[in-house]
Amino acid sequence: MQHYGLANVWEQGDTITRAILVVLFAMSVLSWVVIVVKLWRIAQLTHLVDRAAAPFWQAGSFEAGVQGLIEVKKSPEQNPLLALALSGREAAAHHRDTHAQLSERIGVSEWITRCLKDTLDECIAHMQGGLAMLASIGSTAPFVGLFGTVWGIYHALITIGESGQASLDHVAGPVGESLIMTAFGLFVAIPAVLGYNALTRTNRALVRKLNRFAHDLHAYLVAGAQPASRSPVVTLGQHNGTTSEGAVEWQ
Repeated sequence: MQHYGLANVWEQGDTITRAILVVLFAMSVLSWVVIVVKLWRIAQLTHLVDRAAAPFWQAGSFEAGVQGLIEVKKSPEQNPLLALALSGREAAAHHRDTHAQLSERIGVSEWITRCLKDTLDECIAHMQGGLAMLASIGSTAPFVGLFGTVWGIYHALITIGESGQASLDHVAGPVGESLIMTAFGLFVAIPAVLGYNALTRTNRALVRKLNRFAHDLHAYLVAGAQPASRSPVVTLGQHNGTTSEGAVEWQ
């Protein structure tokens, strides 16, 4: 048995067999890197949102709340709450300064809603970075492994035909080594699929929190007071078998 395994497949395989092994190994490394990095990033964002949202609304003024968000994390790219607050403030100021041109076209509520939704969409797109790669790896890795199996069995049968020996001890080894490629493909695909599902669930929970914060920002900037807590409606879209959080729809 010590002569069977991936090492023996690599040693006995041709260029295509080795290329398939390299591709599967690269897929495995990429999927684990994406899973670990994205889970760490989402955990940081969730902690930031849970820690910074309440102090923002407890601040003495809007500017004081923004300053508190800057102290937590000053980069809008790394602080979605700050990005939403700055976007809402800029939208309200822009509409006020250009009131003569916009008053008959876009109301202040619609204008602020659109700006906040654009910013939220950018935050969601950033959060979902890498998920498409996980979905692709999870769906294609088994077929890559299966191709390696078919290719290995093909060459094993050619070798058996040339040697003229089709006994079990001559067939079991090459065929078994070929089937290892299928197992390797599943070993790569299963963590990618599980990681994709876990990241999608955690992203969805974080989007709900950002959605609620954006809703409160909209109510404050339009009405001048933080509204009562209401559950926002998140529109989800289906595309190519994957779920993505889309634009926000407030009711």
